[in-house]
Amino acid sequence: MNFEGTYVAMVTPFTKDGTFDEEGFRSNINYLIDQGVNGLVGAGTTGESATMTHDEHQEVIEVLVDEVNGRVDTVAGTGSNSTSEALSLTKFAYDVGVDSALLITPYYNKPQQHALVKHYGAIAEGCDIPIIVYNVPSRTGCNIEVETAVELAKIDGIDAIKEASGSVDKISDIYRALTLEGLEDEFNILSGEDSLTLPIMSVGGTGVISASANIDARRMVLMVDSILNDDYTRAFELHYEMLELIRALFVESNPVPVKTAMNLMGLPSGPLREPLCEMKDENLEILKKALKNSNLI
Repeated sequence: MNFEGTYVAMVTPFTKDGTFDEEGFRSNINYLIDQGVNGLVGAGTTGESATMTHDEHQEVIEVLVDEVNGRVDTVAGTGSNSTSEALSLTKFAYDVGVDSALLITPYYNKPQQHALVKHYGAIAEGCDIPIIVYNVPSRTGCNIEVETAVELAKIDGIDAIKEASGSVDKISDIYRALTLEGLEDEFNILSGEDSLTLPIMSVGGTGVISASANIDARRMVLMVDSILNDDYTRAFELHYEMLELIRALFVESNPVPVKTAMNLMGLPSGPLREPLCEMKDENLEILKKALKNSNLI
């Protein structure tokens, strides 16, 4: 499967009593599709999957597939620090009709590089669904090295990596290594760092899985499409237009500012799941200022 364009790492809206807000989630899906996104990710880490029950996790995926109804790509977050649990969630996502699965590297365990290949290989072998590997070492304690990314690209069914290591040099090294193996057209690199999407795509990336697109999907779509169409003049303009807002949306742990911004904008979001909690007052003011400067509130 080819992954290109803007994919949104959706938040999971909750009601005041902390339960899954299905109506609000469906509303957000339609809002984002109207903004022109290429795909939607449900039950990912921005969706607070770490604090959802298995039943809630599965419900979010089912609602995503049902509401999207083929209009854009659907991606289910199905990663876990247990290979068997990740495979079970991935099989469930496949059974309900998701287009692809996003699997974060196993967290806390810190598997060796060859163990990562075995982990993802077992899931690819056990479930016939396109897989996006998700590398975010600042949150998992586990980093996919360049050589490992290439080994993963050789496995049938593993079609992309969401890279959030923070290093554009690393993206360059992965892309160069893929070209040496003739894999650059078969394995996509997606930005997992919203503020680095422009430079990542300039050295071989094909799109973004974006948390900030929950807030400003229209401009993210315009920027990514501009890059794909080699209009870097317009892409530069949009990058700098969004930069203040993107930085404000990560001034505290994701998805705290994103959900806070959505509540300020009147979009379904609701409360955070503990142990996450409300923003500090000084950071809330930074967020409000960025939203006002972006004409979003």
